[in-house]
Amino acid sequence: MNITAPALTPTTRALAWCLHLLVVALLALAAGRAVADHHPHAETVVAAAAACVLLYAAGPTLPRVRRSRRAAALWLTAVGAAWLVLLALSADGVWVAFPLYFLQLHLLPRRSGLVAVTITAAAAVAGFAAHQGSFSLAMAIGPALGAAVAVAVVWGYQALYRESEHRRRLIEELTTTRTDLAAAQHTAGVLAERERLAREIHDTLAQGLSSIQLLLRAVERALPNTPQNAARYVEQARQAAVDNLAEARRFVAALTPPALEGTTLAAALERLCATTSTRHRITVRFHHTGDPVPLSTAHEVALLRIAQSALANTVRHAHAATAEVTLSYLGDQVAVDVLDDGRGFDPDHLPVPDPEVGGFGLAAMRARVRALGGTLTVESAPGQGTALAAQLPIDPAAAPTPDEARP
Repeated sequence: MNITAPALTPTTRALAWCLHLLVVALLALAAGRAVADHHPHAETVVAAAAACVLLYAAGPTLPRVRRSRRAAALWLTAVGAAWLVLLALSADGVWVAFPLYFLQLHLLPRRSGLVAVTITAAAAVAGFAAHQGSFSLAMAIGPALGAAVAVAVVWGYQALYRESEHRRRLIEELTTTRTDLAAAQHTAGVLAERERLAREIHDTLAQGLSSIQLLLRAVERALPNTPQNAARYVEQARQAAVDNLAEARRFVAALTPPALEGTTLAAALERLCATTSTRHRITVRFHHTGDPVPLSTAHEVALLRIAQSALANTVRHAHAATAEVTLSYLGDQVAVDVLDDGRGFDPDHLPVPDPEVGGFGLAAMRARVRALGGTLTVESAPGQGTALAAQLPIDPAAAPTPDEARP
């Protein structure tokens, strides 16, 4: 059984070292005074103090002392016996009783520790009285007061430690619960969206494709005997394909942000800048460079959402007077840059996202660009504004053709 704390903090480690140094210093003091005062048994006092030091130093190096209360009790008994020899030889040994109180209370069970402290205090009083040749109540005050202080400190620390551990476990449980709840909510949202999309696809696209398949089978049966019937079936299949394409476009439009409905990405960004300038105390300007190329809906949605989030962060946190939004077509790349003259921040020391206070903006932006194979860079420093750049590769195969782009 481990008799030490599960994990030593810097504070408890420092306190342990202070206790070690106190024991060694008090033993050295007893030996030094015996030599300085020409004690008749100075050599014996020095030997007893050295024996106490060696026995005390052996304890922390023995694994069994750290794991077993029985081994700890035996070690404390050996240290106590050496201390009693020193106390019998020199009155200065009485001061070593104070650190012994802490060792006994820490290493022994609660009741056994209290008994050991009582015995040690009584031995200290008796030893000091024997050296003085008389006994008075004042001689008992020091050891008794030291014992009371040691009991109060150790038991108080143990109570605080138990309370701290209880709170730590509660915090860990709360964190785990919140993480599980967030994961469950995310999973539920994903499943609900999948179910909705499955219903939409089944009721629109799948039904239309099934009709086309049936009509084409009818054409196969009609040819070559009844070409007029085959032509009619072909016309019906063509009309079904037209209707299904229109349904697919409406289905895609339902997943597109309203700001992009019936307009271009550049126009949506320009309108976003104008709206932000109108609604908030900031001047936002829009710039457009390069020759526009058709983009997939996913690219347009990602760039628009990133610009919206970046401007929202600028308005909420930067306290900027002006901001610039630039849409750039760079050959096989498309980029959106957002710059402001606000107070800036340190990108390497961002606060941990919290469900109650936010902080998920940059993480969401990075997730969007990562899903499309792009990059997101943020440059900022306190007092120097912020520059954010989102760059996405243009996939010609994914971009809509002019005919497909028409609603």
